[in-house]
Amino acid sequence: MIRGLHSCLLAALLLPASAHASQESDLEKLRQRLAAIQRDFEQASESRSEAADALRDSERAISDSNRNLSQLTRQRRESDRDLDRLQQRTAELSANYNIQQSLLGRLLYRQYIGGIDQDYLKLLLNSKEPNQLARELRYYDYIARERADTLQKLRGALAELQAATRQTSAKQLEIVALQNSEKRELTQLEREQDNRRITLRKIGLQLKKQQHELARLRRNEARLTTLVGELGQLSSGGDGTAFKALKGKLVLPVSGEVSNRYGERRAESNLPWTGWFVRAPARQPVLAVAAGRVVYADWLRGFGNLLIIDHGQGFMSLYGNNETLYKQVGDSISTGDIVAGVGNSGGNVDSGLYFELRYKGSPFNPDTWIKHPRGKSR
Repeated sequence: MIRGLHSCLLAALLLPASAHASQESDLEKLRQRLAAIQRDFEQASESRSEAADALRDSERAISDSNRNLSQLTRQRRESDRDLDRLQQRTAELSANYNIQQSLLGRLLYRQYIGGIDQDYLKLLLNSKEPNQLARELRYYDYIARERADTLQKLRGALAELQAATRQTSAKQLEIVALQNSEKRELTQLEREQDNRRITLRKIGLQLKKQQHELARLRRNEARLTTLVGELGQLSSGGDGTAFKALKGKLVLPVSGEVSNRYGERRAESNLPWTGWFVRAPARQPVLAVAAGRVVYADWLRGFGNLLIIDHGQGFMSLYGNNETLYKQVGDSISTGDIVAGVGNSGGNVDSGLYFELRYKGSPFNPDTWIKHPRGKSR
């Protein structure tokens, strides 16, 4: 029954862009199914009272806080740009206003000097020659129209200036609100990081007492393999030939040193590595090695904040131990997109990225796929 549900979800996931509303509905179903898979993993794994469960909650919260902070920062930058444009427009309107004021001042001065403020009756009484009277009346009409036009422009400039000023004030308030939100997110992030440090210390003490490291690693690997197998049932089934053509051309997702490679034995258990661990500073961007779709973005025991991209025809890339997951299930990914931020989630001591390539659920050696596998990338 579960596999039948997976097939339905797969068909829904492949709907063309023209069926956008239906695709959104099916994407929500996909996310609900993935949430159910995650709950099954949690129920089938170690007791929820373990410190690792507290670590999961803390690291999920840190990832969410970082993502929210990133979004708020982007919104504030956009607001800053809007404010700059408004301030520039305000300066232009203010300059135009000053010009119109100057024009009006000169016009009124000419009226005063020339005595144009006299009315038609006075002109008629004082004029001795009809031609002169006509010329003076035409000149009077010209001045009157010019003054009316200048006054109209002045009123328009004033109205625009007032509107721009109101917009600028509103934008400034918006920026202040965004900055306050950023501060709250930062405070929340710092609180979660403190909780994480406490939890890591607890896990450290717990691990010292454990005599079954080998069994733990095997459970972690089995958990990941089961997850990838479940996700394989939801695979987009896209054209994997594009990914195959990238063999030997992929670039490491982060700039760093590959400290542990596929097939090497783990010092703590003698089990082989099924992927690469790339040492890298915390929060460094993690880039997608190829185009695809996010099929998993959540915390998984042993791998911390884990993101999995489906590249079609059974090919997947995995990015683990992240501090922050910037993408979510269903997001379409292009080569080089920032999908996560480096960390040491999952209980790792070292900061870096755990990277795997898998085909039809089984891990394979990235060595012949990565363009420059030795030493530092890029």
